[in-house]
Amino acid sequence: MSRATREAYRDTLLPLLARHPELICLDSDTGLFSADHAAAAGEQYLNLGIAEHNLMGMAAGLAACGRVPFVNTMAAFAASRALEAIKIDIAYNRLPVRIMATHGGLAAGHLGPTHQALEDLAVLRVLPGMTVVVPADAAATEAFVEQSLNVPGPLYVRLGRKPSPPLPAGPPPVIGRAQTLRQGGDVVLAACGPYPVLACLAAADALAGHGVEATVLNLHTLRPFDTDTLVAAARPAPLVVTVEEHWRGGGLGGAVAEALAEAAPTRVLRIGVPDRFVDTVGNQEHLVDHYDLTAERVVRTVRTALDTAALSGTTI
Repeated sequence: MSRATREAYRDTLLPLLARHPELICLDSDTGLFSADHAAAAGEQYLNLGIAEHNLMGMAAGLAACGRVPFVNTMAAFAASRALEAIKIDIAYNRLPVRIMATHGGLAAGHLGPTHQALEDLAVLRVLPGMTVVVPADAAATEAFVEQSLNVPGPLYVRLGRKPSPPLPAGPPPVIGRAQTLRQGGDVVLAACGPYPVLACLAAADALAGHGVEATVLNLHTLRPFDTDTLVAAARPAPLVVTVEEHWRGGGLGGAVAEALAEAAPTRVLRIGVPDRFVDTVGNQEHLVDHYDLTAERVVRTVRTALDTAALSGTTI
């Protein structure tokens, strides 16, 4: 059943607040918490209004006093408007602030480029000590919110807006550990986030029909990055293809390329949003199709690379 990751976060956090008095939820008027939700949280919920920079500063102050803040904002504002406070107040001091960033990627496509977050993973994953996680479905979100209680230092979680389909059954999602959703020795498909991971799974099914067996990795944690699992999958394969709802630079594709360049040099092809501001307005599904972050494109990319190598008689 499709369910929004942001709603899964809220519904998991509320009972945790009741069991852990040190937790507190700070909101920036996102509308995620209704009056009933706020009443259930009581004094452990504060809506500070649309003031994202102040939101992070207050979260840092509360964390320095022993609280564990969960901060609700939109991903575009966390990665830009509030970045200085995240860098200096939170990350520099290694404080346990949980930044729960909704409307990640193209999820706010109906609001235009000001509200789209296509740079957040690149920006947040370079901050020292910052854990960066992208749940691919509601179940993973629930698991990560509960696991976050044991994560030292700051945490950034990229959430969606609308319901998205659940992943097929697989290994339990654990922060810092890649999920291997399918095994194959011909190519590695690596993704993060709901639509990219589903696209890779569908592409793997289609490629199998062409005699190409793909490993599919859900690399939901960009930091700390599970290099060991990636390298083990990539060593026997001549090609790694990454898919993400993010600009091609600096995000998951960058993390994969960096890790493999140092540990197991392999050809990496990155599929993401082109290097320009989005000039099309539409819902997330429309923009994902418009920018061809699809299973069909993954299949084309893999088959073209493999066919070209075969024709030239070279390895990829």
